Amino acid sequence: MARIKDESVEAVKAAADMVEVVSLRTSLRRASGSRFSGRCPFHEERTPSFSVDPVGKLYHCFGCGVGGDVIKFVRETENLDFVGSVEWLAERFRVPLEYEESSPHEDESRRRRERLTAVLEQATAYFERVLWDTEAGAPVREYLAGRGLGDEIAREFRLGLSRGAGLVAKARQRGFTLEELRATGLANRRDGDYFPFRLMFPLADARGRVVGFQARKLRDDDPLRGKYVNTPEGELFKKAHVLYGLHLARPAIAKQDRAIVVEGNTDVIALRQAGVEPVVASMGTALTEQQLRDVGRLTKRLLLCFDADAAGQEATLRGMELAVKQGFDVRVVTLPRGEDPADAPGSFTARLGSAESYLHYRVRIALERAPDRQEAFVRAREILAPFEDSPERQEALRLVADRLDLPRETLAGLAPARSRSTPGSAVAATPRLLEAGLQRERDLLAAVVRNPQLLDELAALTPEHFDDPLHRRFREVLVAGAVEDDELVSLRAELGARAERDELDERTGKELVLRLHERRLRRELQTADLVRATELQARLTKVHSALAELV
Repeated sequence: MARIKDESVEAVKAAADMVEVVSLRTSLRRASGSRFSGRCPFHEERTPSFSVDPVGKLYHCFGCGVGGDVIKFVRETENLDFVGSVEWLAERFRVPLEYEESSPHEDESRRRRERLTAVLEQATAYFERVLWDTEAGAPVREYLAGRGLGDEIAREFRLGLSRGAGLVAKARQRGFTLEELRATGLANRRDGDYFPFRLMFPLADARGRVVGFQARKLRDDDPLRGKYVNTPEGELFKKAHVLYGLHLARPAIAKQDRAIVVEGNTDVIALRQAGVEPVVASMGTALTEQQLRDVGRLTKRLLLCFDADAAGQEATLRGMELAVKQGFDVRVVTLPRGEDPADAPGSFTARLGSAESYLHYRVRIALERAPDRQEAFVRAREILAPFEDSPERQEALRLVADRLDLPRETLAGLAPARSRSTPGSAVAATPRLLEAGLQRERDLLAAVVRNPQLLDELAALTPEHFDDPLHRRFREVLVAGAVEDDELVSLRAELGARAERDELDERTGKELVLRLHERRLRRELQTADLVRATELQARLTKVHSALAELV
């Protein structure tokens, strides 16, 4: 399979008129400097927040967070792959393309992935036909209707039915091998259909390509364990990478700037049918880093709604802790015990308005699990100790006072971290402080993008000065010229737009460099011995002097 030469790709980028390409999708007007702005073509908005850099051939939306280069814009708007996007641009701007032969191994890997994707797509269509067009599907259609799920929403999510036999034979007639059917989890060790008579939920990646299935038990004599069974993990399907319904929820998540995470697939379907669209499912487990990265490209606001039982609480706690560390604003939607979102989707919107804050939920669960009043107080104090005063902390504090019937003088032991700290004491970072620190890193990188003369000062910072792994990678791009992938290109687009909008000049960049030096030194001071502490304090004094000179 031919591959476009890198030189041709760069020639296409150089020839492409970014403003012309974007203007095919939305009207642009000149903003500050050389930049253009307009309404984002990826989500509905009244106030323009879409920024275009015609020189760097980059775009970024401050509203929904999308961004990238001219090739990615064509990929997203024209629904093309990378090669197709380059060819689309080459044809429009009359750039001749040169191809080179890729290695046999690369060709084979690409062909294999295409065939595995194709067999999963055909299996999805096969299951759909069995559900909707056969007599065997009649009781399952009645079951869905009994659950309140209409035909239209079931078809939108491409629900299907496995007979328990017939798929493997049909796929082999279409030219697919047994090895390919096993690799996609469609064939079992005996070369029969992997899934027995079950309701099939196709599992798609963020672009809507089917990567596997989740199958629901329908009969008591089902040979597979578990009410729900997933495709075995393999080359395409990895459960930790999939959020059910994300490909359909993406526009609503970006538009509403929030993502609602529930446990079950039917919860997603029922809520979307009721008009609650920015909803996805973690398929019964706590959120993973990859899932959060996928959602984080669209929003930083999460509402978690897991079961009220112990397992659901644990999943909520694990997911929220990981999300908070990644800078998400997390709230928890609590349902009565034994009730699922799908049981009352019409009233779910009202529950969103009364969602608990992260801190309130953590304290409430700690109080409910404590064996006695004294232990409850100790646990609440440990949770609240690192957090500075805020409305959320005050709300949690009132909960402690009400549940434990504490007098005012006792509450003094739960004072905010700042009021109880002493010089040199270590105070854990709150989510807000952590987010502020990550924002400072991002602003520094943006300032360097706009002011290349700051590169030497950025190089003086080590990767350890940056908490965010993505920021570390982009520092390497700026300092050492590392290769940029799609994620880094999107980040460069955002940083360029941010630097222009916020007018991040050289002086601001120098101040941010010093602030990261200062943060690093303060952290080292918390664990240093006396000799090391003296040295670090002297370096910190120099940093403070340099900061004073910038004012």
